[in-house]
Amino acid sequence: MANTEGRNQTSITEFVLLGFRDLPELLALLFLLFLVIYVVTLNILIVALVVADRHFHTPMYFFLGNLSCLETCYTSTLLPRVLASFLTGDNTISVSGCMTQFYFVSFFAAAECYLLAVMSYDRYSAICKLLHYAALMNTRFCLSLAAGSWINGFLAGIIVIVLMLQLTFCGPNKNDHFCCESTEMLNLCCNGTNQIELVITILAAIFTLPPLVLTMMSYVCIIFTILRIPSTAGRQKAFSTCSSHLIVVAIFCGTLITVYLLPKTNTLRDLNKVFFICYAILTPMANPFICSLINHEVKEALKKLSV
Repeated sequence: MANTEGRNQTSITEFVLLGFRDLPELLALLFLLFLVIYVVTLNILIVALVVADRHFHTPMYFFLGNLSCLETCYTSTLLPRVLASFLTGDNTISVSGCMTQFYFVSFFAAAECYLLAVMSYDRYSAICKLLHYAALMNTRFCLSLAAGSWINGFLAGIIVIVLMLQLTFCGPNKNDHFCCESTEMLNLCCNGTNQIELVITILAAIFTLPPLVLTMMSYVCIIFTILRIPSTAGRQKAFSTCSSHLIVVAIFCGTLITVYLLPKTNTLRDLNKVFFICYAILTPMANPFICSLINHEVKEALKKLSV
């Protein structure tokens, strides 16, 4: 049971987000940094290329366009609220607004796990099942995989938020984060949270472990297939088609695991917020560019547009 001694048992209607209270002298710099990140993340150039150029009407670029769109939506659930608080000094957010933000963060995080797994399967099919690739990754199947990723994220968000809505929040209402993160929200509950924490952990495992396992299995098969290619040039060409996605998976999974496995102690609380920024803000900005800008075809298309 959560410790409620000394708390005001009157249900609260809003939270105060204290994320950057210790850095008043850096608020202007942080505002400019987050504004630049948000503008870059909103860049729809990659999606436009995938839609407009017939050379990019392939499964790999279709999924890349979905990833870029997903990252834009993800960042839009967090940064506008943070930027507004920098400008107005108002760090309050209603309980309903907090729940809404938490739902969309859960939605997009789960959807990204599945979308990255889908992208890894696409690379597996392209390298390990090359002769059957066109038949395997047909248009209908690609649409189903992309839709399934978004639907799984939607279901994950719905289930988690239904559980969170069972909680009652009471004083103090100070949330030591810059957004509505689950651990800090559970710390502000007046009723017991042990069972809900357990259920959320199980649900997180159900919605994230299968796609992560599929991703790892795909890359094990890919690596063994690449190593069997006799020529060095052939191995380099095969690896170049999946290296960018592998980097994205490593960044996303590494920061995600760090955020949720790092001990929730007072000493490590600020470090946890730093990793959360990397996972929820910097990673969405970097992922589509890592996947595209180190790709030769995308760079050539961008050169043509600039001429």
